[in-house]
Amino acid sequence: MSTELTRARTQLGQIKTFLKQDKFIPAIQSLREALVTVLKQPLMRNEKDEFVRLVDQAVHNIGSNEKFRQMVPIMLEYSPGEEKALIALLKDLMDELQKGVTAEAQEQLAELERRKQEGLDKGQDFLDQHQYDEANQHFGEMVREFADDPALKGTIGEKFLRAGRYEEAYEYLAMALEDSPDSIGLYNSVGIALRKMGKFDTAEKYYSKALEYAGSDPNLYFNIGRLYLDWRKWDKVEFMAQQALKHNPDFAEAQKMLTFARKQMESQD
Repeated sequence: MSTELTRARTQLGQIKTFLKQDKFIPAIQSLREALVTVLKQPLMRNEKDEFVRLVDQAVHNIGSNEKFRQMVPIMLEYSPGEEKALIALLKDLMDELQKGVTAEAQEQLAELERRKQEGLDKGQDFLDQHQYDEANQHFGEMVREFADDPALKGTIGEKFLRAGRYEEAYEYLAMALEDSPDSIGLYNSVGIALRKMGKFDTAEKYYSKALEYAGSDPNLYFNIGRLYLDWRKWDKVEFMAQQALKHNPDFAEAQKMLTFARKQMESQD
């Protein structure tokens, strides 16, 4: 999955946390930005199905929030294929919500986001130059400054993950999950980091937790199958591949995984 799609998944996952904190503008903004990103990306069928499910859940969470409904007299609805209409509706919602926000507060919010982005860019420069200690120190300072931002922690964790720095990735992703336990994409990323570190039993626990939230996600079952591939637990690889195919019969990579697992099991008989 591309960096852009990973970020979109993280944004969708953090919406429930924003709602619990009565942060409605960031919740709406996260949904809108995620939708814009998804529309720009070519998606495989299983990715498209996943994002339809995540967007539908996000819309439901926002629309069913009692405080939100009291503030905004706009019905929030979503149907697959009508993403552009939803984006337009979200803009109207943003305008409605911002009527109650002073110009000074809006400027402060924009400045805050600018500082975060500049900080992320600076940290990425350290990673690109393989200055990992400097990157960790810099990102640590950002997390201390923006302690109540699980999305920021998750984004930093993803950056370390892509850089192949799995221990640092796990540290930041675990912090993000502690703040936002409903962020399914983070469980997957934590699982990948732990798998790369060879900590299979701990990765298994995180994935088990993820299944409580997304038990119908074929990508999740496939990634758990990859864990068991590295762990050489062929019967569990077979089961996870079967579950992935159950929820997405056209999942070609899951079919390959299933075939491979069965060959390994046959060779041991």
